[in-house]
Amino acid sequence: MPLKLKPLSEQTIVVTGATSGHGLCTAQTAAAAGARVMLASRDEDALRQVRDDIRAAGGTAEYVVTDVGSEADMQKLADETIARFGGFDTWVNNAGIGVYAEVLDLALEDHRKVFETNYWGVVHGSVAAVRHLKDRADGGALINVGSINSDMGGPLLAPYNASKHAVKGFTDSLRIEMLMNKFPVSVTLIKPSAIGTPFPEHARNRTGHQAQLPSPLYAPELVANAILDAAQNRRRAITVGGGGKFQVLGAVLLPSLFDRIAVTMAGALVDRDKPAKNVEGNLYEPQGNDGRTEGRQKGRHFSTFTTARRHGWATAGVLAAVGAAGAGAWAMTRKSAHA
Repeated sequence: MPLKLKPLSEQTIVVTGATSGHGLCTAQTAAAAGARVMLASRDEDALRQVRDDIRAAGGTAEYVVTDVGSEADMQKLADETIARFGGFDTWVNNAGIGVYAEVLDLALEDHRKVFETNYWGVVHGSVAAVRHLKDRADGGALINVGSINSDMGGPLLAPYNASKHAVKGFTDSLRIEMLMNKFPVSVTLIKPSAIGTPFPEHARNRTGHQAQLPSPLYAPELVANAILDAAQNRRRAITVGGGGKFQVLGAVLLPSLFDRIAVTMAGALVDRDKPAKNVEGNLYEPQGNDGRTEGRQKGRHFSTFTTARRHGWATAGVLAAVGAAGAGAWAMTRKSAHA
């Protein structure tokens, strides 16, 4: 069957992790463009508020309380969306959690929980989505949110980084199977750089210092725009942020040098001037602090690199953007390391 991705105004879109960060921004932006949105997260109070806000702005939204680590919950999410809207056109696996800790200080159950959400949540959602989309006349889009950490490592977030590597491997394999079986399903991997969401505030933290994200940071709306671009256009993968692309290139082309540079990233992931006792975070249960797209740190609202990649601008311009963003990333990393 042919694949025909619709404009947002004609779509029903499912978004997991829809009450915070770029998941929330994606849901809000899609609804503002006329899409019918099904919201999913563990926090019912936040879901209800997001739904009501979208409706108050003239949009259409429903919600299903969902733990993405539960296969039954994810199938229920798909079934409820089909029952309420007659089906869905795009499914966005966005939910994610993390733990700031060195590997030797990390509880094994915490490590497993990160995978339950970040990896198995993607698997459960992808299977539920593809079962529906493959038999639709026009097909549809499956969009999995990975990270630039799908392509490189780093300190203090080992389970998160490992889970994003797994998401990339799974997504790439699933894409190939869709092509092999000629199913009309577009499969996209979104790889954000550091994004100014509440992630550091929501994460469990065992470092003894306030968690943060390294510069350069980008705004959640850039990830939302990339996701919604992939909902309407067949994309294989989209990296959000030239700074992140520069880091990935370094990890691929100069791996040993990158490892030595990445050691300094530990200083950019925590604020050593701000001690913090153990922070439980929302690893196992929502903490009632959802409902915000941005966190303490604010990101830039543009990325020439990402815009150029989406619109096919000149390669020279893309490379210039990557170089400029990369130079900024290098400078900020070195500054954090010596602060």
